[in-house]
Amino acid sequence: MGGFPKITLTPLSRALAKLLFLFWVNRKKTEAKEEKAESEEPKVEAKEGDEVKDNWENDDEEDDVKDDWDEISDDDDEDEDTSEATKASQDTDTKKSNFQQESESEESEEEHQTEAERRKARAVARIAKRKVESEKKLDPAHLRAPVVCVLGHVDHGKTKILDKFRRTNVQEGEVGGITQQIGATNVPIEAIQRQTHMIKDFNLDTIKFPGLLIIDTPGHESFSNLRSRGSSLCDIAVLVVDITQGLEPQTIESINLLKKKKTPFVVALNKVDRVFEWDSHPSKDIREIIKSQSTASKNDFDRRTQEIIQALNIQGLNAALFWENPDPRSYVSLVPTSAISGDGMGNLIAMVCNLCQKRLSKRLMFTEELQCTVLEVKTIQGHGTTIDVILINGRLREGDTIILAGTEGPIVTQIRSLLLPKPLKEIRVKGQYDEFKEVKAAQGVKIAARELEKAIAGLNLQVSYHEDEVELLKEEVDKEFKAAMRSIKVKERGVYVQASTLGALEALLEFFKTNNVPYSGIRVGPVVKRDVMRAAAMLEHDPMYAVILAFDVKVEKDAQELADKEGVKIFFEETIYHLGDRYVEYLKDYKKKKQDEFKHVAVFPSRLKIIPTAIFNKRDPIVLGVTVDAGVLRTGTPLCVPSKEFVEIGVVTSMEYDHKNVDLAKKGVDVCIKIEPLPGHTPKLFGRHFDHEDMLVSKISRESINACKDYFRDDLSKTDWKLMAELKKEFQIL
Repeated sequence: MGGFPKITLTPLSRALAKLLFLFWVNRKKTEAKEEKAESEEPKVEAKEGDEVKDNWENDDEEDDVKDDWDEISDDDDEDEDTSEATKASQDTDTKKSNFQQESESEESEEEHQTEAERRKARAVARIAKRKVESEKKLDPAHLRAPVVCVLGHVDHGKTKILDKFRRTNVQEGEVGGITQQIGATNVPIEAIQRQTHMIKDFNLDTIKFPGLLIIDTPGHESFSNLRSRGSSLCDIAVLVVDITQGLEPQTIESINLLKKKKTPFVVALNKVDRVFEWDSHPSKDIREIIKSQSTASKNDFDRRTQEIIQALNIQGLNAALFWENPDPRSYVSLVPTSAISGDGMGNLIAMVCNLCQKRLSKRLMFTEELQCTVLEVKTIQGHGTTIDVILINGRLREGDTIILAGTEGPIVTQIRSLLLPKPLKEIRVKGQYDEFKEVKAAQGVKIAARELEKAIAGLNLQVSYHEDEVELLKEEVDKEFKAAMRSIKVKERGVYVQASTLGALEALLEFFKTNNVPYSGIRVGPVVKRDVMRAAAMLEHDPMYAVILAFDVKVEKDAQELADKEGVKIFFEETIYHLGDRYVEYLKDYKKKKQDEFKHVAVFPSRLKIIPTAIFNKRDPIVLGVTVDAGVLRTGTPLCVPSKEFVEIGVVTSMEYDHKNVDLAKKGVDVCIKIEPLPGHTPKLFGRHFDHEDMLVSKISRESINACKDYFRDDLSKTDWKLMAELKKEFQIL
């Protein structure tokens, strides 16, 4: 190999040249190794010989390179050359080192992501496997308690029926005697036996489930969402109908809900004790009671029953009294009951139990796959903040890691204790609770755990059985909550609404929607300072919406203090319709106050024709008769004459109609008006400044238009606003 010619190089050039040579040498080595790998010799010795030969050749190449480099370097300063080359070499090594570190960090990050993905995949696979295994274990002989939903119109006696059944008085504990949340009652099989002892054709031995779990849903129209959540939880429903009132709006709504969810149901014809001359016998079968009634009583009962059957027919349902039902699969059974006397209560329970056993046994097969919904968040003395849940399927154990929706993201906590109300006690009612290590579905359960203060009711609760499932379930819970909140559309301007549960919040918003009350912000949980600050933002846009409407939640002391300071109103009520009514009343008062404040600024649009034969005084004050050709004329309206260069003739100070003083005259009305000159203006003269051929119009301005829009919008019709637009154009108001 020939050497390079001797040339003189700068230090930088020498360093670059040396790097090029090193690169060339490495390249040669790599090529040699590749050639060796490609050649396939049969004998190992030959391979070894070739390797020695290659190595030898490589050594020769390196010596040649070294000789050549020495020849180049002979005429230059060796020290300078060495230092420059060393520096360049160090730079290269640094770059290589940095590149290697970056590569390693990327690789480690990739490995970390892969590990996280693997953990997630394992968790998903494990959950899917548990689901398959639980489905394999389904047994027709192993049933859970059916979840029975009680629905109907307000005051038709839903809670009273349960009170009679439990022999308690929950309803009087309700605010306004109307159910505000969904309540749950555990009914053991022993209680069913006591209540149905008079029913001869009911055999309790055929019932394979351990009891009933009864849910009482609110009946007030605002609670359609709570009722929807209740029916989505239940296996079978009892639709309560007042026999004296028939089908009411919420009864029809409940029917549509049950048809949509395809939920089987029976109708309780409640308040039979109000039938003419009704004679009660609660210890007898309802069929025997009806037979023992007087002819007049029977006739009244038959008439009312037929009216309800016809009303159900109109709703697309076949219906018949349960002992006359030709086909329970296509006909709805009617069971006459009385929540006051107890008549027919045994028949109602027997009917529900028979339907569950015969038609729902497949659905009621117990599965270990958890199905659990949070009903309510409450603080209980001695237990702190607790949650009431409906456990429909699966088990809950003390120490389980649970994941549920919270106001500030998913909450992960451990079950400290599982509390069950005493049998036949409702979970909402404060009382003595029994503590359990494990609870099996279906049950209404109170869970005590840490960090439940910000829990949100109305959504599903999840249980993590392994550490790697927590993140997966958190994502699921968060996704469910965000989907529920996204379905609620807020407006740019409106009130701030808060409630104790998601279902109550949605019910409250439904009430406001029907009453045309806009809402700009929503939250589930107590009222805190942050909520007041958000509501206070409305003070800049529209002060009448600087209001917080809080249903069944606590208002923190510092939040109330800040609200008083900022001028934000907080309305707190435990009854939804009272809360709505209070705000509607507040709006009326607020608008009245603002109308009084701006009545001299707001000018209603009007166009007047002068009646030539009704000129009573021509100057200061001008008194004449006019016809309201368009718009609305009010006292205090400034008038001008467009045909005479918009000359202002004064303000209407009073009006008479049929010799009586009036403050307002609408289109087509003839009135006598008194016009006084504007302060500081020269009095105008009828006949000189204007005459009977000229039209008089309201003198509007941008300020008066804004006042009408803000505070008198509802007082003006569409034609009045159309005239306002015409006058605005005539006066060239931007």
